[in-house]
Amino acid sequence: MSRTVLIDGSVSYSSNAQIIHSKILKELVMEFLKDLEERNESLITFFSLFLKNEDAVDIDERYDLDQIIKMLFALSAEKIDEIDSSPFYSFPKLSDKKEQITKFVERIYNLWRNKHRFMIQKSEYVSNGIQKIYKEMILVRNNTDFKSLITNFYRQILINISDDRLKVLRQLPSGAQVAFSVDNPKFKNDVLNGKDNLYKVPFVWGVVFEPPVIFYTNSNKRKGVFKVIDSPILDNIDLENPKDWFAFPIHVGKKYILVYVYKEYLAMAAGLTNLFELAGFGIVQRKKPDGIYFFGLEDKFFEKPEYKNGVIYKEKDGTYISLLGRDKHLDYFGYMKKMILTNHNLRIIDENNLPIHGALAEIVLRNGKKANIMLIGDSGAGKSETLDALNRLSKEVSEVNILIDDMGSLEIDDSGNVVAFGTETGAFVRLDDLQPGYAYSAIDRSIFMNPNEINARVIVPYSNYKEIIKPTKIDYFFYANNYVKVEDNNYIVFYDDWKKAYDVFSKGARMAKGTTAEVGLTYSYFANPFGAVQRKEKHEIIAQRFIKQMIKTNVKVGEIKTQLGINGFEDLGPTLAAKSLLRLIDEQ
Repeated sequence: MSRTVLIDGSVSYSSNAQIIHSKILKELVMEFLKDLEERNESLITFFSLFLKNEDAVDIDERYDLDQIIKMLFALSAEKIDEIDSSPFYSFPKLSDKKEQITKFVERIYNLWRNKHRFMIQKSEYVSNGIQKIYKEMILVRNNTDFKSLITNFYRQILINISDDRLKVLRQLPSGAQVAFSVDNPKFKNDVLNGKDNLYKVPFVWGVVFEPPVIFYTNSNKRKGVFKVIDSPILDNIDLENPKDWFAFPIHVGKKYILVYVYKEYLAMAAGLTNLFELAGFGIVQRKKPDGIYFFGLEDKFFEKPEYKNGVIYKEKDGTYISLLGRDKHLDYFGYMKKMILTNHNLRIIDENNLPIHGALAEIVLRNGKKANIMLIGDSGAGKSETLDALNRLSKEVSEVNILIDDMGSLEIDDSGNVVAFGTETGAFVRLDDLQPGYAYSAIDRSIFMNPNEINARVIVPYSNYKEIIKPTKIDYFFYANNYVKVEDNNYIVFYDDWKKAYDVFSKGARMAKGTTAEVGLTYSYFANPFGAVQRKEKHEIIAQRFIKQMIKTNVKVGEIKTQLGINGFEDLGPTLAAKSLLRLIDEQ
């Protein structure tokens, strides 16, 4: 059985019969029995009572699954002793097997709860806010009813086996973790420029979260750099079964990216909606996407095996088409986020503007002084940690307003000022990098991924779309150096010579922290393997122009030493860097 389970959100849930007759329950029982056999657990002896054909190869032929499910149905209605004494049931004697049945019920309930559970409601899109909320509330109600049905079914079985067990009731999350409202837009023309099946995929227009949302994915690291090929591919992408895919139209900065996600990777798509702004159907129906991303394609769509790890093609009209394969090691949100941002960045470079892998924050001191500070650096350079440390200096700092968390772009306005734009309305960050307790204070808004593992992540919304696409003038432009130990209290160095500044930024040196597959001191051109390195020749010209312009217009360009990559300075380093920034703003 797949890890991802799709639940029909168009019906109301009120009867145990809806559980008993569902395909999902039968598949759960099959998966459970298969696992018992593979592990050769002692519990398998109980199911010998339901053997149908001991020599059969397939689980559903070997065991009488219908009889097992009917047993669960009977136990949800009557006590186990009454079932044994009733002439209406043909089960083997059950009352002397209470412990085994209890273990079976508990285990299959946990198996269900370990699935990634999504409710899908086919509902006509409406632009009116009140009507939209009304439709989404129907989805909320259906999921609430479904959750209650599952919980009560499970609990009633345990009561009927032995009512001594349930002294404490726990309302464990057991419905859909995320619910989607979907529809098929009425396109004005062939805005997608691809095969007809691209238009038949259900498009998501509404999302409902049931917190806490926790997903356990098959991987927790991203590897490699996405290859860019300057040739068209879209005409070759024909999705055989459009109903197995879901389309997520999103705003990435000022760009519109359309993301097609295979059903098995809906956990990645859920994270997507917590990180970016969903685009309305008014845009979807009439606007050609700036980029398209297919997450979870079959092997046949890739010219070379290594392309499955991420490849981007450029159409003749300038649209970038991103492809990712269908593999366990790709089951990580980093492949979702970074491919989308690479697609965005390639368009930015084509427009002769500068994509930035960094963070931008407005720092406001209690004395009224303030500055917009941009920190550039690859994953683990100390950008977020330094801003977080600034936020903790609450005696002197009034506000730390995050305008860009990870990726943005720079433009030169009509007055010659360098201004920044963001891409995301949320943040995808390591749990370890957050202020202690912060992730749990936002547990009702966050999506947690692999919280029990190294590089555990959380996706937290932090801003709104209007804020991130508002042009913001930069006051300080720093490279975040996490590998040099500070001996002379010089945590900040400025450059008046654009060539020296460009050399530091373009080298992109950092001590890898394990957030990707890299370790040790590494180098990444302009700390940006997401578009910059693929278009290095053109990016160099753009980057040099922007650094010259910043120095010319009195933006302070330099380097800040976070020491995050040095053992023993994981907490102290960003704190010392933050205090230096504080003094810098206070003295300006």
